[in-house]
Amino acid sequence: QLQASGGGLVQAGGSLRLSCNAPRNIFSVFSTKTMAWYRQAPGKEREFVAHITNDGRVNYSDSVIGRFTISRNNSRKTVWLQMHSLKPEDTAVYYCHQTPPAIWGLGTQVTVSS
Repeated sequence: QLQASGGGLVQAGGSLRLSCNAPRNIFSVFSTKTMAWYRQAPGKEREFVAHITNDGRVNYSDSVIGRFTISRNNSRKTVWLQMHSLKPEDTAVYYCHQTPPAIWGLGTQVTVSS
């Protein structure tokens, strides 16, 4: 139900923009959801990256503050994660998450080379 895209291989210091689309949600449903990004690096637990509430309030993990920006467009039923100044430690599979109820999208791989 959630389609994430935009991952890839980038050098340290580079940028990527991830997108998450909810094509099956109608506009009035998507606009009520809190949307979030999580990531999971190899051998590690999935961790919170950022979220944006239905009224636009945002919150970020300390590790990405100042480098990542989450945004949404309800009419397009899409949420983005703009990532700048990427570091090798940002390498992970990034997952889109919607709540309520909790729904996970398929992940998109982000690899940052040093």
